[in-house]
Amino acid sequence: MSSRFLHSLSLEQVFEQTQSDSDGLSSSEAAARLERIGPNRILAEKKTGPWLLLLQQFRNVLIITLLIATVLSAFLGHAAEAVAIAVIVVFAVLLGFFQEYRAEKAIEALKKMAAPLAKVKREGKEIVIDAENIVPGDIVFLAAGDRVPADARLVQSINLRVEEASLTGESLPSEKDSAVIVAAEAGPGDRKNMVFAGTTISYGRAVAVVTETGMQTEFGRIAAMLQTVETEKTPLQKNLDKVGSTLARAASVIVLFIVILGIFRGQPFVEILIFGIALAVAVVPEALPAVVTISLALGVQRMVKRNALMRRLPVVETLGSTTVICSDKTGTLTRDEMTVRAFHVSGKLVEVSGSGYLPEGVFATVDGSGLPGTLQELLLAGVLCNDARLRKDSEGKWSVAGDPTEGALLVAARKAGLDELQLQDLHERIDELPFSSETRRMITLNRTGSSLKAYSKGAPEAILPDCTSVMTDSGIVQIDEQMRTMLLREADNLGKKALRVLGFSFRDVSDIGSASRNMTFIGFAGMIDPPRIEAKDAVRRCKEAGIRPVMITGDHPLTAEAIAVELGILQQGTSVVTGVMLSAMSQEELYRSVGTISVFARVAPEHKLRIVEALQKSGEVVAMTGDGVNDAPALKKADIGISMGITGTDVSKEASAMMLTDDNFASIVAAVEEGRGIYDNIKKYLTYLLSSNIGELGLMTFATFMGIPLPLTAVQILYVNLATDGLPALALAVDPPERDIMKRKPNDPKKGIFSRPVVLLMLTGGIWSSFVNLSLFQWALASGRSLVESMTMTFVSLVLIQFFKAYNFRSEKDSILKRPFANKWLNLAVAWELVLLGLIILLPVLRKPFGTFLLSAEDWLIVIAAAATIIPVIETVKFILRKNMFVFLK
Repeated sequence: MSSRFLHSLSLEQVFEQTQSDSDGLSSSEAAARLERIGPNRILAEKKTGPWLLLLQQFRNVLIITLLIATVLSAFLGHAAEAVAIAVIVVFAVLLGFFQEYRAEKAIEALKKMAAPLAKVKREGKEIVIDAENIVPGDIVFLAAGDRVPADARLVQSINLRVEEASLTGESLPSEKDSAVIVAAEAGPGDRKNMVFAGTTISYGRAVAVVTETGMQTEFGRIAAMLQTVETEKTPLQKNLDKVGSTLARAASVIVLFIVILGIFRGQPFVEILIFGIALAVAVVPEALPAVVTISLALGVQRMVKRNALMRRLPVVETLGSTTVICSDKTGTLTRDEMTVRAFHVSGKLVEVSGSGYLPEGVFATVDGSGLPGTLQELLLAGVLCNDARLRKDSEGKWSVAGDPTEGALLVAARKAGLDELQLQDLHERIDELPFSSETRRMITLNRTGSSLKAYSKGAPEAILPDCTSVMTDSGIVQIDEQMRTMLLREADNLGKKALRVLGFSFRDVSDIGSASRNMTFIGFAGMIDPPRIEAKDAVRRCKEAGIRPVMITGDHPLTAEAIAVELGILQQGTSVVTGVMLSAMSQEELYRSVGTISVFARVAPEHKLRIVEALQKSGEVVAMTGDGVNDAPALKKADIGISMGITGTDVSKEASAMMLTDDNFASIVAAVEEGRGIYDNIKKYLTYLLSSNIGELGLMTFATFMGIPLPLTAVQILYVNLATDGLPALALAVDPPERDIMKRKPNDPKKGIFSRPVVLLMLTGGIWSSFVNLSLFQWALASGRSLVESMTMTFVSLVLIQFFKAYNFRSEKDSILKRPFANKWLNLAVAWELVLLGLIILLPVLRKPFGTFLLSAEDWLIVIAAAATIIPVIETVKFILRKNMFVFLK
């Protein structure tokens, strides 16, 4: 039988399977197994060296095209342009290199979580060895605070609790018991007789026999999945690769066309080559990597202020396309702070408001009657039978030292105006019976004056059998079987609300030995890790934005369902699926049903990966949030992985693309808003720049084809392309977001940036620019103006049209008249470029190199009027888009 199922066998069978016994292995046998099986460590996949990573950055088509343009520009004497392009190339290459190099550290983070030393028994003696020398069959000793070195089956356990949140998603330490036998199909979270590598002993001690080491552990299997998960390019990266490839081919064709046609007409070879290169540079948006990077970087800075830290810049764009957010429950949707929600005392259900460890809240009975007097006695029992401590830091934030459940009881007492420290001093504890998995209760003996009283708390089924009476507001009455059954039913009702239920009792005693019988029952307390206050609004905003939230957790289905209903994640038409149910599904069955499942509970790491893959196969763009080791494979596979900055493990952080600095689901909504804004701004920039380039290309190509003089000099072309297009484009990259940005559907990655409306606006702007400027040039020549004056009028008209388009392209559909000057950076950029344009026309020292002419007032009026015609043309197209007048434009 596989060691994966040792949790379903008896200890005798486990020892037989591992070929070991209670005295442990001999040194020679341990050495032989180490040689055969290998060391107990996480093996990293073969990594790409830094130099090779750096060289791989040059495989990008756009980067290659820019390098060619750099060399040609330098060869033709355009040193300034060559240096500018070279700097952009170096910046883009280094950024890509550092992103990929950092991603390689995910496996190294897994290694760091391994326990360095371990206490084992070999040949009947306890010794301490390096954890990597542990082999299956070794007997290991575990105590509170120890990191478990390998997967192991418990041989002995005493009050053992293990912190497994990073592996299973459980918000509370898991109770372990060596005596239980677990079903073979049970997931890691339900294997109560097993401990797992990388988890931590939070309470008690144990002896265990090692079943798996290294890459065969649950921890190692996650590492293996991390190594096999491939990270796909984002939609924006794919689009930019296509743009770069298309523009490179277009540039080559244009250069060839211009050169051949020029030679055929007898023009000097060098002169026509310069024009060809200038046009090629105009076609390729060489600032594209820089502007996209700047857009992302500035957006990232804004995200940090909203508690979202991006680890990979290009993935920012994916936020705008996200259609599903798969979120863990504990600490992300919930506070990760146990809170008492209800008490049942003296036949009344008392609800408690407030959330988390902040001791502020109100008590109220469900039926509206007064609070039962016995509530004070229950709160007192919760305070005295308690080892936790409330703490308040310098910033006023409350936290709990000790068990979260006990901390919740102290907070509830504080809400009622009780001071736990004063009560504990007044009722001195002189003895105790600590909680154990066998008794499932805790008993304390407290002295008040000359009397002794025992208080007990624990599972209802462990407390009620020892009670012979119950405290009510009318006094203490005897319990009969009917009342006992009724009380257990009330506890069950609280449990169905996903509350963790504890029972409380007391008795006047002379010693603690008599405290386990003839107790007086006080009541129940029901508690839960509550949803974050802001999470419900965040879920609502997600839905408004066309994003479906899905809960994926290792917690109990009832708990997950209650939280999901309260937050609005689980609604009519959607369902809850457990890990066992998921395991029984084929991938095809999961693919068909994943669209109607809103909650996945009791899931294992491989389940999370299957869920993400099924959603992606359904065409969803998936964001996955998580904080544990178990989340890392899905974080890496998801279109965008989101880790937790406070509670997240190193593994999850390194595998993710984004990290929440406040571990708050609501911060994801803020990040989505920023991501959509960034995506929109990149789209505005591309629409503006490519429309401008089309205008320049059309003007020069048609002039060449018609056999008339070229309307612009090579220097003028380069100036328009490198200077005029630069600052306004950068300003569009920081344009304020549109007001309905979170009211529309996610961006469709299949359509990409170049949707039909964008293409229509881009082509309309480019073609009209070519038409107006070519017409103006021909008219100026026909009117008797010199070639230099005609070229200058065309040059100025082209620049002004670019400025008008910059304002027009701030929105796909909204009119230019709607908040026209909301972008202060665009206003400054245009103002600065107008100053430069004026200097080029007015100053003799600049007129010669730029080939310009001092225009008359009449010339200026004609040029401005011609350039302004772009406004009604673009406004007409936007009107058509707003009204959805043509099906093909949708």
